[in-house]
Amino acid sequence: MSFMNSSSLDDLARRLADSVPEPVRAFARDLEGNFKAVLQAQLAKLDLINRQEFDVQAAILERTQAKLTAMEARLKELEARLTPQ
Repeated sequence: MSFMNSSSLDDLARRLADSVPEPVRAFARDLEGNFKAVLQAQLAKLDLINRQEFDVQAAILERTQAKLTAMEARLKELEARLTPQ
């Protein structure tokens, strides 16, 4: 799973188990494991990418935006040359 690392998922499952009323906490270990399994299954269904993939796409977008800005400036310059004064 790329969305959350295992320790984050463990922490979230533990916090969910801790939020259960005291009489039910006898089942805390089972609940924590079940919460973790349900969270993993539901997160796996989401169309998510990991941070590295996001950073690569963000860099590509940044370079593309810079090229577009340069091309727009160049086009303006060429149009200015062609426009009769």
